[in-house]
Amino acid sequence: MTDKNLHIASIVLASIGLLDSLYLTWVKVSNQYAFCGPLGDCESVNSSQYSEIGGIPIAIFGAGAYVLIILILVLEKRGGIWKEYGGDLILGISLVGTLYSIYLTYLEIAVIHAICPYCVVSAVVIIILFILSIIRLVKDESDNYEEEFLEELRR
Repeated sequence: MTDKNLHIASIVLASIGLLDSLYLTWVKVSNQYAFCGPLGDCESVNSSQYSEIGGIPIAIFGAGAYVLIILILVLEKRGGIWKEYGGDLILGISLVGTLYSIYLTYLEIAVIHAICPYCVVSAVVIIILFILSIIRLVKDESDNYEEEFLEELRR
């Protein structure tokens, strides 16, 4: 996968995660029922004690993470500090998101005994973003090593 494709895939995935999180935030804040159809029990998950931290819906934190990832991806194209550290920031955000999603999935299965398909979508998206961030960093390191090697050969 090229750098451009990895970048575009990351933006698309983060946008999907953002829309998913915004929908869950709207459902929680407006006291609506999430449309799950026969695929799960969104209401049990969304009304559980685990759906908030300090009275703030966890979906807002997810939306914030996705906004940050999109912002960093956009700023990376400007170069400078964002290009240098953007990949590290995305790796950190997606790692925290992945670990928290694993915890929330555990709660859904073992404690709440209900699955929210929207939560599953968010978990899958953040895990894929985490994997893509690792690929991007490894690719960047490989490209840097190749550039240094070619520079040495020219000397």
